[in-house]
Amino acid sequence: MRRIFGAPKKKEPPPTLEQAGDRMNSRADRVDEQISKLDQQLMKFREQIKKTRPGPAQEALKRRALNVLKQKRMYENQRETLYNQQFNVEQTRFTVESIQDTVQTVQALKSASSQMKTTLKANKELDLSFIDNLQDELADMADLTNDINEMMGQSYAIPDNVDESDLMDELDALEGELALEDTVGAGPSYLQEPELPELPAAPQQTAEEELGLP
Repeated sequence: MRRIFGAPKKKEPPPTLEQAGDRMNSRADRVDEQISKLDQQLMKFREQIKKTRPGPAQEALKRRALNVLKQKRMYENQRETLYNQQFNVEQTRFTVESIQDTVQTVQALKSASSQMKTTLKANKELDLSFIDNLQDELADMADLTNDINEMMGQSYAIPDNVDESDLMDELDALEGELALEDTVGAGPSYLQEPELPELPAAPQQTAEEELGLP
């Protein structure tokens, strides 16, 4: 069958926007080159027309210059059309790229959301009720630690039934005593050495007794 009808031709993929834009750029460059060549011809005809006397020769130069000018106008119109097409291609390519960027952004956000959900489900530490209970437990432990420190800081030498007013009176009396002793020049009574009684004098020995003579 292939020998009779021939193998089907593979359909070529359509050109991309980049390829279409490059092709238009090359065409626009060729059109610009043609316009530049026509401008040079027009300048030559203008110089020749200036140097030629009015008559059939000058009219022939004018007709030839007019034909060149018509060609230039044609190429300029083509260039304008190419510029408009290039603008449309660039605008379309920008829109396509924007859509692709948007799709990628949405896919990235979707993937991140899925990862966040998986992480929240896999880690009970991120559950709000668990965190709330944990905070309550930490607060209870802090209160318990404060109570323990307060109990350990109590003094065993001070009885519980001591009246604070009696302690304040005793403190005021001690301050008054210290002020009086500072005025007199002596130190506090509890820092002074007690006065001891004088010892009796030892009996005097004679010279004989010292030598052991009768």
